[in-house]
Amino acid sequence: MRLVTIGPICLLALILTLGGCKESNKEASQESAAPASGSKLSPEQLKPAYGDMFVSGTIGDASVLLPVLASDSASFEITSLIFDGLLKYDKNLQLEPDLAEKWEISEDKLKIRFHLRKGVKWQDGKPFTSKDVEFTWKVYVNPKTPTAYATDYLRVKEFRVIDDHTIEIIYENPYAPALGSWASLSVLPSHLFDGVDDIAKSPLTRKPVGTGAFIFKEWQTQEKIVVDANPNYFQGRPYISRVIKRVIPDLATQFLELKAGKIDSMGLTPMQFVRQTSGQWWDANYKKYKYLFNGYTYLGFNLLDKRFRDKRVRYAITHAIDRKKIVEGVLLGLGEVAHTPYKPDTYWHNPNVMKLEYDPEKAKRLLAEAGWIDTDGDGILDKDGKPFEFTIITNQGNEQRQKAATMIQSDLKKVGIKVNIRVYEWAAFLKNFINKKDFEAVVLAWSIGIDPNQIEIWNSTRTAEHQLNFISYNNPEVDRLLELGVSTFDPAERKKYYDRFQEVLAEDQPYTFLWVPYSLPAVSSRFHGIDPGPAGISYNFEKWYVPKPLQRYEIQP
Repeated sequence: MRLVTIGPICLLALILTLGGCKESNKEASQESAAPASGSKLSPEQLKPAYGDMFVSGTIGDASVLLPVLASDSASFEITSLIFDGLLKYDKNLQLEPDLAEKWEISEDKLKIRFHLRKGVKWQDGKPFTSKDVEFTWKVYVNPKTPTAYATDYLRVKEFRVIDDHTIEIIYENPYAPALGSWASLSVLPSHLFDGVDDIAKSPLTRKPVGTGAFIFKEWQTQEKIVVDANPNYFQGRPYISRVIKRVIPDLATQFLELKAGKIDSMGLTPMQFVRQTSGQWWDANYKKYKYLFNGYTYLGFNLLDKRFRDKRVRYAITHAIDRKKIVEGVLLGLGEVAHTPYKPDTYWHNPNVMKLEYDPEKAKRLLAEAGWIDTDGDGILDKDGKPFEFTIITNQGNEQRQKAATMIQSDLKKVGIKVNIRVYEWAAFLKNFINKKDFEAVVLAWSIGIDPNQIEIWNSTRTAEHQLNFISYNNPEVDRLLELGVSTFDPAERKKYYDRFQEVLAEDQPYTFLWVPYSLPAVSSRFHGIDPGPAGISYNFEKWYVPKPLQRYEIQP
């Protein structure tokens, strides 16, 4: 799982080397610009061309640029450009070759043989071989590696290197997510880790080297990360010459930068999508996309806190929160109330789970049953001489989460619970509070993978620092169901286990599932080659391009 997030027209020449580069911006104010889409250009003028630069905004800086160590979307947005897996997902979420050109699976489903591409080079010029995949697998399963993604690879009984471009993976037991897991393993350059005892202290955490479409160039902390097109990329040099991720923690500021043409893309807020990006100028200069996001936002409880270990309290809090009102007020209706970890339009979603609807009177009764009574008449419930007061934390830069926390605060006050809200910068939020479990409740979100496997988030053994079950949820039936789910290949049989898993979560309420949002990216319409599908829009980013007459930036040595 990955916490995880997307002037005057002139003809510019492209000169790109592996050395230092500078960009030259030839544009005037975008408000006075000709339409960026090039609607009046000929087909010949609109054909794919190399050059230009893509600048996007992100609310938080990356934490680390080695994917094995990363657990936040800001980091993965960059590492996905630099590193490759053995496979990848296409537009329709089907697996296709990446570093592996083909593979075979044995009849008993215990063995996968991968045939790796020949001629692939690391970005420092060294050849990519089977040894790099073997090394990466060993890094993921090394108990000294602070990673949240070891589970898939600990299932491997034996890793065999057949030759420089053939490997064989052998499992002790059938493992349904096995093939897809090798799309998630970002292969590391073994030759650059010689003598490195602690991978977390490697210089490559800030200056990575991969096989991917883009080469790391620069990281200015809390400002920007820059990558340049890899001219030797094995699938062909990307059209866009440079990508810059600018750290702009405030979405309102990001929007102003988008409007001024200083960034090319951002994820719009519902308010921006519905009310601030319409009209002839916007339609000419930007394209907006809308699709249900594969993830959800939630209110998570620290289950080490004895107040939240009482299921009646968790039920009461869920009943007390008007989630439909939050979806309407925070998302302007551009989302759906969540009840499970799977979004409603997927095969794995169970629509029949128990739903704790908005019912503040029932919430009050449940709290009273749990011993919470207003003994002093101040409107706040008490138990054992202590008021029911707790703090919700969330991260800066996400207005939706902050607004939701405020609405939750108001709803819980009505049933006698006092809520405080604290907002922290993203990196500090993860490092000091989430990883250390130093919180009472949190408003946060998960981006969910293609496979329904949820072991990393919900298994009772995944509660250590840097692991993803940071609320310390523990249910033996869930552990068993998740294990059965990954051990079963038949989709219908797997669905039975995941349906029951969702039912148990609904019965336990370790989270108050809040909403499934729509992704609302806006992209400058000078970028062509975008082909929306079930995978979203960024799956084929290396194929995006800007026709020559629409290019704004030249990249020079």
